[in-house]
Amino acid sequence: MPYITVGRENSDRAVDRAMDLFWRRGYAETSLQDLLKELSIGSGSFYAAFGSKEQLYIRSLDRYISVQGGDLEATLDGTPGIRPAIRRVLTSLIEADLTDPTRGCLVVNTATECGDQPLAADRVNTAIRQVESSLAGALERAQARGEISPEKNPGELARFLTTFIQGIRIVGGARVGREFMEDALSTAMRVLD
Repeated sequence: MPYITVGRENSDRAVDRAMDLFWRRGYAETSLQDLLKELSIGSGSFYAAFGSKEQLYIRSLDRYISVQGGDLEATLDGTPGIRPAIRRVLTSLIEADLTDPTRGCLVVNTATECGDQPLAADRVNTAIRQVESSLAGALERAQARGEISPEKNPGELARFLTTFIQGIRIVGGARVGREFMEDALSTAMRVLD
């Protein structure tokens, strides 16, 4: 396979490919040689374009956070009613984990594998806060429409749901099964009542 030149368009595609590789294998299990092969570039081009394996990992994580955050916002904004929207978000994550329990969530994977590395820990925190903020905004709008009791605190609900999301991403990888996950989902949905 010929080596590619890493221009802007190729760089974006390379980050996507690296993200997929890191997501499947993890940071530690992805060697520089694995990345060079996956991206079809030489080491000089790699260092010129990405700096280091860690820097490429952070760019890959940023890309993942951006895509996942956009998907979350689209689901919350594009699904009528807060309960169906939240159920759709949670169900899609559960289905992803049931379909491929080895992959999980790149943010959760990063937290467990690289949580002691400052740049990675910062990105994990950013991702979690982004999810919390998106959920809080959707819950506040739903409360203003009368879909949620005025006695509920949208910020607290968002923090609980964010924590629940991270938990199901971990438990999903443990292959606990559909019934377990759906029971947990039903219980989580009751916090909106």
